[in-house]
Amino acid sequence: MKLYKSVVFYGVILSTTFLACNRDAKKADTDKAINVKGLYSFGPDMKSLTLCEDGREYWVTDSVKDLELQYSKQNFEKPYEPVYVELEGFFVKSDSLIASLDYDSTLVVTKVVKLSKQIPDGPCAQ
Repeated sequence: MKLYKSVVFYGVILSTTFLACNRDAKKADTDKAINVKGLYSFGPDMKSLTLCEDGREYWVTDSVKDLELQYSKQNFEKPYEPVYVELEGFFVKSDSLIASLDYDSTLVVTKVVKLSKQIPDGPCAQ
């Protein structure tokens, strides 16, 4: 009986340690915010970003609720009009419960650096 209790006790300790270490690793990834530049489109069924540098598309989650607010203040006549954005955030694997299934990764926005209707010349120009 003592052996059984010891095995269970050490199993719980090891599991707790593993989970704690794993959680810290995930947190470390989200602490590494990066800056991205691209074209953002927003509408009822889509929140996407196309990177200027390579044209890859990502689903966007606005964690600070500032990106969608600034986009809506542009007073577009119809949804999905692209705007140039410079954002700070981090990438995570797309959640299967939302409309982001068509995208491999999701950009979680932590800061809106710039949002403009004017799309600069260069790789972002269409």
